[in-house]
Amino acid sequence: MVGVSAGLSSFSFEAELTEEEKGLIFLRARSAGLTFCGCAHAAFLCKLVQSLRCIIQDPSADRGSLASGEDSDICVGILGLGHMGKQLLLTLLEKTDIKPSYIKISTRRPESAVESIKTGVECFFDNGRLAAWADVLFLCCLPSDLHKVCVDLHSHISKRCLVYSFTSGVPVTRLAQLLGHNFILKPQYHFFACDTTDVWQSCTHLTTALTDPSLIEASCPLTTSGGISVGLNWVSAVLYSLLNICTYTSLGSSDALSAINTVLNDKSPHAVELEVHSFLSSLHAAYLHKEEYFPWISLTDAQTKETPLLSFLSSSTSMQQSISAVYKSQLCPPH
Repeated sequence: MVGVSAGLSSFSFEAELTEEEKGLIFLRARSAGLTFCGCAHAAFLCKLVQSLRCIIQDPSADRGSLASGEDSDICVGILGLGHMGKQLLLTLLEKTDIKPSYIKISTRRPESAVESIKTGVECFFDNGRLAAWADVLFLCCLPSDLHKVCVDLHSHISKRCLVYSFTSGVPVTRLAQLLGHNFILKPQYHFFACDTTDVWQSCTHLTTALTDPSLIEASCPLTTSGGISVGLNWVSAVLYSLLNICTYTSLGSSDALSAINTVLNDKSPHAVELEVHSFLSSLHAAYLHKEEYFPWISLTDAQTKETPLLSFLSSSTSMQQSISAVYKSQLCPPH
């Protein structure tokens, strides 16, 4: 049918739309762009976490030689296998080194996940079990299901588990209350008018789109070139997440900074390194000895309040450029 109807405007999606409806077609591109950005940013986070785990296990490693090992593999849980859950799974399998055996899915219909099971990903329906196992837990459930899901998770999430919520309409502060947990990331996307928003029209097939350097460029967290941005708050919270991982493993502040800077090192001669005062107020930074580990940071506060790190990132164009370079190199490495 596609071949027969190609080039025939009367068979196109837009043919039967009113003029008013045609004015809303851009929302299709926006939706595709949001899905792409959400999945790409989640994959980037997982790659950073896994790289950090590798360095914690082997402090002599540098980012260019990081290799996944049994001790450094992260356990990734996906709760919900609707549209977003399926697209996220494809992205993790396509763009990260996480082995399928380290990805598990909890869904009300595990019998419908035949294709996922074929890849080696385990699928079941037990939200509590998933939460107890995961290092990173992605919430891909509907807002209407969230309260029940949080009840399932509440007593099972460990302090080390980073919860990443794609559930719309529920702010991170409310989610923290429902879960009794403050290690939560919730991206907040902003839209900008620009001439290149139609770039997202080509995101129909995600696995193909993930190989397109122009789409990776447009999805960069600190750019507005694609009309969608997650901004400095998300980047700041991601970096605080890495800091908390170091704290959980009782890594001293000096070693923690070294590990995080290694993960973020883009080999640029102008790269800016993070320091203690990048994360903490001057008062707290002055009293933190290099053998002491950083205090645990509430990501709820990190995403809703002004923090030292947010102020530092806002004022450092070089650090923003460095993070953008790392993002592009991680998701679209040179051949």
